[in-house]
Amino acid sequence: MAVLNVDLGSRSYPIYVGPGLLSQKDLFRNHISAKEVAVVTDDNVAAIYLDDLLISLSGFSVTCHVLPSGEEYKTLETLGTLFDTMIAEPCSRETTLIALGGGVVGDIAGFAAACYQRGIRFIQIPTTLLAQVDSAVGGKTAVNHPLGKNMIGAFYQPACVIADTQTLSTLDRRQLSAGIAEVVKYGAIRDPAFFQWLEQNMEALCRCDNSATEHAILECCRNKAELVAADEEERAERTLLNLGHTFGHAIESATGYGQWLHGEAVAAGMVLAAQMSCCLGWLAAAELDRIRELLVRAGLPVSPPKDISVETFLSHMSRDKKVADKRIRLVLLEGIGRARLVADYPDETLTEVLAAAVA
Repeated sequence: MAVLNVDLGSRSYPIYVGPGLLSQKDLFRNHISAKEVAVVTDDNVAAIYLDDLLISLSGFSVTCHVLPSGEEYKTLETLGTLFDTMIAEPCSRETTLIALGGGVVGDIAGFAAACYQRGIRFIQIPTTLLAQVDSAVGGKTAVNHPLGKNMIGAFYQPACVIADTQTLSTLDRRQLSAGIAEVVKYGAIRDPAFFQWLEQNMEALCRCDNSATEHAILECCRNKAELVAADEEERAERTLLNLGHTFGHAIESATGYGQWLHGEAVAAGMVLAAQMSCCLGWLAAAELDRIRELLVRAGLPVSPPKDISVETFLSHMSRDKKVADKRIRLVLLEGIGRARLVADYPDETLTEVLAAAVA
């Protein structure tokens, strides 16, 4: 088991990465402060891993709530059903909430923990690659609104993150590829050596080779922990983690949540951001090709759906959380491993990039 730390002063917490962590009872006991536990999972994950977790939680008073699986259920209505269960139990302020699942489960459970009785302790147990490398780390919690992704949420840090790499063995190829999109992002924004490693090891990562997967998770978590420690509430440097996300969130909301997986939309969004960077003369065409090729090797889409108009794209992008003074701010690249947040680009360049992509 490898351990990384997210350094946030009194709210610092460890990230545990390794195989078989779901069965390590002491790991849970070290981070649960009282006898009450509420487990939140979805119907897919519950069928595979809930019993294993409950064995590790023997001796605690456990309440379970199973959500329907899928991004389309990441809503205030679904969050309300979790609150219904917790209040009916009733769960007290001493309850530790445990999120067992992918990004949707983690985001809903984390937001619930931030809100329930004004805040309770929670633990992230991510079971997808995307959640283990990205969404479970950093304390961003939210639900979607029909007009925009993750528009309703809070920054709320977990007590720990327990990433059991054995859970990745049950992912289908599409879900695994979606997670790899976020892995590629870290190399593209700030870690050129890691990007090069991905170019050399993409096939191993795609077949979920244990050594390659654990290395990728640790490198991504190390990068994210550094960014979160420097800028917890995404006011400055942490915004770079949104490479491709402004475009990607527009794809997700325009097509209907769940039609495109988050990682798929981010992959297409990263290529759009790289193309715009290239049009502005900041990114070499050869580096654009490297990014596109790596995503293709991961089995990811590199262009948006053709039935989204430029106007629809811009409408959804205008609701992005990075918008300031009614200006869409974008994370763009000055090279592989060098990103920055940009607001002073020519509007016609963005329009031209989108028009070419959906033509």
